[in-house]
Amino acid sequence: MTRPLNVAVVMVTLVIIVSLAPYVGAQRQQVDQKVTDPQAAIKAAAAAFKLAQPIPNFAAPKKPWGDPDISGTYLVATYTPLQRPERLKDKAFFTEDEAINELARVIGQDAEVDPRNVHYDWKEYGMDGWQSPIRPSLRTSLIVDPPDGRIPPLSAEGQKRRADRQAAARVRAPEVSVRTLASTYTRCITGNAAGGPYVRGGNPDPVNTTGSEAGVTAEIQILQSPGYVAIITQSNSDVRIIPLDGSPMPPPNVRTWLGIARGHWEGNTLVVLTTNFNDKTPATNFQGSTENLKMTERFTLVNPTTVKYEYTLEDPHTWTRPWSVESYIPRVPPGIFEFACHESNYGVMNVVKGAQTREKELIDKGLPIGAAGGAAGGGGQ
Repeated sequence: MTRPLNVAVVMVTLVIIVSLAPYVGAQRQQVDQKVTDPQAAIKAAAAAFKLAQPIPNFAAPKKPWGDPDISGTYLVATYTPLQRPERLKDKAFFTEDEAINELARVIGQDAEVDPRNVHYDWKEYGMDGWQSPIRPSLRTSLIVDPPDGRIPPLSAEGQKRRADRQAAARVRAPEVSVRTLASTYTRCITGNAAGGPYVRGGNPDPVNTTGSEAGVTAEIQILQSPGYVAIITQSNSDVRIIPLDGSPMPPPNVRTWLGIARGHWEGNTLVVLTTNFNDKTPATNFQGSTENLKMTERFTLVNPTTVKYEYTLEDPHTWTRPWSVESYIPRVPPGIFEFACHESNYGVMNVVKGAQTREKELIDKGLPIGAAGGAAGGGGQ
């Protein structure tokens, strides 16, 4: 009875392999390596923004089997914060000029890197967000519901869980706490989009930090075949295979790090419902949500080069109400970065091993953890 599913999965896998064959083993840059001038990047982003507005009632091209064609490689990085900053609390939208000026402001901050204070300058490798085909946004936050552009308050259970995690972190040395090996991402098991959506918010704003950095692992590739959609993220090369055939969800005891997804088409919009997330240590799902997270994503091609990407998150064990995000992700030239994690990063391993050894010595001596070096109270969060 499982033979049709196995054959279908093999077919999807072959589609993925064939599509990725030109890029395997090579790290490909998405942008012109000569883009080192932030002002030039701002002008290019403004021009792309004006030329790539949504087209009302846009008719997406079709695949040979009839599904709307949304395949391609997309940039999911953004400078728009997840939550609306306090300084913009009564302003949901920018004017076009304001949006461009805001992008110029944050690009200026991002590009001002003092090499004396960082390990290396990201822009030297073409990896700063503004060196990609990033665009301004008329929205002052990604969150569109609640109307204030903010994540809803935590539920009582969510508040207790966060407090417990913070308390546990404070009694351990930072080197062995959740800050260093916080999740499956820092352990190179999953990418940084595991347990949540693709667009998560721009770099924290020094004027009003809102968290949720976009990072530099910012491409996804959408592949389509009859009855399936596959989405690959650059980060850890994670793959989601999404059946579109109406097959039922597995029982609640079947869970994965990325959740389990089912999709369907509503006109030109791909709707994807994902549940059955994993919440085992060291996993931490998006914004601290639990395995009960329900994520509904919507992908709509609104012009030849842009997908409108929306998602709604529901988890009564974490928030007092559902909340929703809207963003626009541009299509970029094909090929995504080859992912590398902690290869040859002996510093991380040695720091953690040393801290764990010191911690064991304290325990063996009957001393409280954190007694050495004043580590108590300094753990990650």
